[in-house]
Amino acid sequence: MGVFVIKAVVFDVGETLIDETRIWTRWAARLGVSPFVLMGALGGMAALDRSHQDAFRLIRPGFDLRAEEAAWVRDEPDSLRNNFDADDLYPDVRPALSAIRAAGYQVIVAGNQPSRAYDQLLAMDLPADSIHTSEGWGVAKPAPEFFARVAEIAGREPGEILYVGDRLDNDVLPAGKAGMRTALLRRGPWGFLHAERAQAAAADVIADDLHALLPALSRLT
Repeated sequence: MGVFVIKAVVFDVGETLIDETRIWTRWAARLGVSPFVLMGALGGMAALDRSHQDAFRLIRPGFDLRAEEAAWVRDEPDSLRNNFDADDLYPDVRPALSAIRAAGYQVIVAGNQPSRAYDQLLAMDLPADSIHTSEGWGVAKPAPEFFARVAEIAGREPGEILYVGDRLDNDVLPAGKAGMRTALLRRGPWGFLHAERAQAAAADVIADDLHALLPALSRLT
């Protein structure tokens, strides 16, 4: 296998670029519990490697996500609901992505998100070369096809790509298996939990924030 120089940095969205606190707080209100209750349930599911939807079903047995989302749209057509906007960006996103791009790296955003998130991200005018969602592609992480699509969109060999995310299962391990370099971000419940696991050693970089990536890129290349 050849030695590649990293030329593109690809970012996950939730808890990598987007602070999901407001989203989960609105979900707690929708479910009729305090934010503390929902956050605790989510943390438990994260520790058990279970879906966030299992936290909803723990609180409301028989919970149907699609039905609830549809009802929420009818009840609050003009609210953010489970969407995000520029106020939800982590403070380091714009300066860090700008610095990485100014250093000559291609910057791409590609994560497990519904199609509507594309418009939300595009409206933020992020310092990125392109933005993509799993629903828009018709394939989601951790499927190998998602990472093949990342390489195709970037126009790079997998080894020329650093994939940045907050999870081992959805980001670091499948991206690494696809031949990419990887960075695990220690933020959000999954990020902190996963950074403590032995499998975190598979990541090329473990970072506390996005500002740590550019110095790491210099070392990796």
